[in-house]
Amino acid sequence: MKKKIQYFLRNPLQVPIVLITKLPYFKFIRETLDYQNPVSFEFWFKQKVLGFGGNKRAYWPVHWTSQVYDVQNILVGVDAYPGIMKGCYIQGKGGIIIGDYTQIAPNVVIVSANHDVYDSRRHLPAKVKIGKYCWIGAGAKIMPGVELGDWTVVGAGAVVTKSFPEGYCVLGGVPARLIKSLEKEKCIPFFNKIGYNGYIRSDQFENFRKSYLKI
Repeated sequence: MKKKIQYFLRNPLQVPIVLITKLPYFKFIRETLDYQNPVSFEFWFKQKVLGFGGNKRAYWPVHWTSQVYDVQNILVGVDAYPGIMKGCYIQGKGGIIIGDYTQIAPNVVIVSANHDVYDSRRHLPAKVKIGKYCWIGAGAKIMPGVELGDWTVVGAGAVVTKSFPEGYCVLGGVPARLIKSLEKEKCIPFFNKIGYNGYIRSDQFENFRKSYLKI
């Protein structure tokens, strides 16, 4: 208790923030503390209130240096936040599905539609699907139409142009190829105490999806 008092005396602005986050609306801050990427009040405030980075419409945490387009076509799983790290580019024109507990590093690009080579005004949509417990390394690029199965690790800087739907593998290179197959019995699933799809509790997410998403 003494240490807490000393902390608040040194950081007086934290007092109203702590009180605010006790409100029912901000349960997601308290209930995601065990997440791989817990979200602070400051992060939420910069995104959803101040609109830093132009990502106010995203229903999950997005860093103000990242760009997300066509939010209505993007489905994020529990504790899976494309763009929460710096410098990402997420384009959901053709649809993007990201499974639970998948981690996406800084400067990752995920594109779900490309220009027609004969008419650059026209986009060719192709859904991207990334499974559960995946790890997309820094600077990796996932191209339209790619499907990655559960427990796929994409090495830093890799450009994934084809699907690896079986998962349980490590990919790397340009274009990405299979580097290593993982032993399924060594892959350890885990679950957070309370599920959140972005800022929305998982038990309320299906209603949100039907009302606001197209995927």
